[in-house]
Amino acid sequence: MTKPNSSLIDCALDAIRTGKLVAIPTETVYGLGADASNRDAIQKIYQLKGRPTDHPLIVHVQAPPSGSKDLEQEWLTILSPWTRHIPESALILIKHFWPGPLTLVFEKSKSVLDSVTGGQATVAIRSPAHPLTQELLQRFGGGIAAPSANRYGRISPTSAGDVAAEFPNNPDLLILDGGSC
Repeated sequence: MTKPNSSLIDCALDAIRTGKLVAIPTETVYGLGADASNRDAIQKIYQLKGRPTDHPLIVHVQAPPSGSKDLEQEWLTILSPWTRHIPESALILIKHFWPGPLTLVFEKSKSVLDSVTGGQATVAIRSPAHPLTQELLQRFGGGIAAPSANRYGRISPTSAGDVAAEFPNNPDLLILDGGSC
């Protein structure tokens, strides 16, 4: 894949920061992303998807820069706003499989919105390896809640075209085209 388009990421960053939705690519599917700390933006995800509000969302986080000297400490710093405790077993999985298509579930910190977790005491977190999404996450500096970018109960999209077909004529949804998943 080529280097992410900076102006496209600028538009996505502006959309996320202003409470709008952005379809983001991962290794497996496209996600319907919003600022995980913005209650109104989270509600937009549930509304657009037609998803029950007691179904938790996955929070996507940035990966530490490559070549980090203390990778474990950097992961702890990235995850600390979202989790109360990170077990050693989770750190082993993180070191081996993140960024990548692995979602881990942790006891949520008090600052995590109940709307993100569907009212549960846990939070699901993933650090996708897709370069476009990682660039967006790095520049955003926060978590992006992003369940699959489809209406509730439908097939998860694996291309930008799939997302556009699922949500036609929706000018408020920016789609980052990262190719096929």
